[in-house]
Amino acid sequence: MRACKLLFRIASLTLLCAGAMAGEPDRRSLPLADPAFQGQVGTTFADSTADFPQPHSAPAGAPNVVLILLDDLGFGQPGTFGGPVPTPGMDKLASEGLRYNRFHTTGICSSTRAALLTGRNHHQTGFGTITELATGFPGYNTVWPQSTASVARVLRDNGYHTAAFGKWHNTPDWETQPNGPYQHWPSGVGFEYWYGFHGGETSQYEPQLYRNTLAVEPAKKPEQGYHLTTDLVDDAITWVKREQAITPDKPYFLYFAPGAVHAPLHAPREYIERFKGQFDQGWDKLREETLARQKRLGVVPADTELTPRPAQIPAWDSLSADEKKLFARHQEVFAGFVAHTDHEVGRLLDAVRDDNTLVIYVTGDNGASAEGSMTGTLNNVMTQNGVPDSVPAQLAKLDEIGGPLHENHYPVGWAWAGSAPFQWMKRVPSHFGGTRNGVIVSWPTRIEDRGGLRSQFEHVVDIAPTILAAAGLPAPKAVDGIEQTPMAGHDFSSTFASAKAPETRTTQYFESGGHRAIYHDGWIAAAMQGVPWKLVGSQGFSNSRWELYHVDEDFSQARDLAAQQPQKLKQLQALFDQQARANQVYPLDDRFVERALSVRPSIVAGRTQVRYVAGISRVPEGSALPIYQRSHSISANLVVPEQGAEGVILAEGGSAGGFALYVKDGRLHYDYNFFGKATYSVSSDEPLPNGKLQVQMKYEQEPFRFLAEQTGGTVELLANGKRIGEGRVDKVVPVRFSATETLDVGMDLGSPASAVYREQLPFAFTGTIEEVTVEISPTRPVIK
Repeated sequence: MRACKLLFRIASLTLLCAGAMAGEPDRRSLPLADPAFQGQVGTTFADSTADFPQPHSAPAGAPNVVLILLDDLGFGQPGTFGGPVPTPGMDKLASEGLRYNRFHTTGICSSTRAALLTGRNHHQTGFGTITELATGFPGYNTVWPQSTASVARVLRDNGYHTAAFGKWHNTPDWETQPNGPYQHWPSGVGFEYWYGFHGGETSQYEPQLYRNTLAVEPAKKPEQGYHLTTDLVDDAITWVKREQAITPDKPYFLYFAPGAVHAPLHAPREYIERFKGQFDQGWDKLREETLARQKRLGVVPADTELTPRPAQIPAWDSLSADEKKLFARHQEVFAGFVAHTDHEVGRLLDAVRDDNTLVIYVTGDNGASAEGSMTGTLNNVMTQNGVPDSVPAQLAKLDEIGGPLHENHYPVGWAWAGSAPFQWMKRVPSHFGGTRNGVIVSWPTRIEDRGGLRSQFEHVVDIAPTILAAAGLPAPKAVDGIEQTPMAGHDFSSTFASAKAPETRTTQYFESGGHRAIYHDGWIAAAMQGVPWKLVGSQGFSNSRWELYHVDEDFSQARDLAAQQPQKLKQLQALFDQQARANQVYPLDDRFVERALSVRPSIVAGRTQVRYVAGISRVPEGSALPIYQRSHSISANLVVPEQGAEGVILAEGGSAGGFALYVKDGRLHYDYNFFGKATYSVSSDEPLPNGKLQVQMKYEQEPFRFLAEQTGGTVELLANGKRIGEGRVDKVVPVRFSATETLDVGMDLGSPASAVYREQLPFAFTGTIEEVTVEISPTRPVIK
């Protein structure tokens, strides 16, 4: 097989050289030059030969490429890598190709995706953090630079069809509004087609979707059986069939990133019920069971040690009966979500199977997620705002968990169990629990060791150069006249032929949220920066504690050798500093919520007033005025017909949190949804008059002492300047209502900000909206 690989490379180079002499384009600079006219121009058509310029083709024999990326799935969760959830779809692909058990991501989603698609380290692309936490430093601004063209762009310009489906978490938060700019949307970085969503998460039942650059609504409602993963797979299969029917000789690149199994953990009831009672043993026992399975499967060495439970996570046996009941149900829901995702991705794999299709399946963009807090939650966005949930509140909704009414997430203990046998989880890239993800590679034409295992140390930056090598393409030196940053990744296709192929990656740094590590020649030094479920405050960096592991001999990072090998630790610390300076890692920043509030570009930056007209919709929260914890008003000029009117005047957010100003039963209503835990409603004392009128909602924020405090304020409703209703909101959202819900004028798209009109969505206003004005106080009334 190695000989075959060498012949393939030689043949590719020969074709390139021969092609250069015969008019083959120089693929080192993109876009490719227009082909020269090959005809002949005489005096008239009779003595002339026509020749149309032909589009450039991919190199002969270039494979189709299918790149799949799941979300928030830990190494120890899918059955293919020893986890407790059977994943027959993954198993089938693994039996046709290879499993990689020492593959690494960045520990957080936007960062992994940027590295995956560019072959550069995440800080080199500006994605040292997620888009919602961008700060004004080169490694963290989340503005995809022109000097790091995506693998999709390279493939497209070299004769591939390209398409992306699902989660796109790589557009700056302030550029996700429907009118762009679009240069950092999928269509702006090389994808000819995109169907999916912006941001880190969205409801699987009521998502906010785009097709290319146009906002679209799901074709079905949750009660009609809609689920986002199914929808994405259906659309991807349709795209593949269309491309293959119309242009069967043109290869394609399909990037499928469904958003599953990121919170909210939403799965059809029949999948959830499959796992009834299967997690009553708890997370401590589950980790033991997982490691035993991993050893039986051979995906970890036989001498792998199970790392101990962190002191901050309670033992399962110490929990109350109510806690065990609730927490086990959360894990049943998650398992159902994994099983459903495996089934749906399996449908896609069945549709794309072909001897010359390269499939790279990355089974998680980071480790399992601890964002559900210690107790789990019915509202993941709420916990990210620093607001805890409670066991009694969740138990009251036990049978609804996993359905469309909640944005649920499991407790931290299951994230720890799902990262077995490693320490920690998502958002902790200092340890393999945050960065070790199983990978499956299938390419029947090139891989003969079906069902084989590979243990070379690899990183997500290595995928893009491997894809280009498989296609017989060079990494371009320039794109659109912009000199390209050399790829940090290395082609690892040598491992396709041999489990003993030398490692191509001998050094790799890790950093996110201040957590950091450096791998070099079988050793890794690591500094953890606080538990990942603590979202407010900074630990500081003056007293960072570094650990040292010899991971060539200690697969799970179980034995800290820092005290025994201080010189080796110093050597690696110096290497981390070198890599950090070379890759724009500094300045380190371990804040979370505070970064979400940092000043960044915005179409409303510095403004205290915005005027909207009817029909404006899908305005993301980052592009709407920040009303959180500050006094504000909403004024609307309406025309109410003689028969009256009803519907939404203005709504922002959704069932996870938000507000709505609307008319129902002739009266004006203002509903404030505090994370689905409470809805504060204020209604007019009398019906609205017909004809032209101005209605207004005025909110006065009461002073508060700190960010996470949910102190509310008073509400006043007016019509033509006359007070027609008053009340109060006891608690307000401190930072953000949702991940992808939007502000809409004259309707409420997505899930409802007020449950009152759920059955009437989108509850469009039946009168006329001439103008809606939102005005905010320039400051928050914080008590010093």
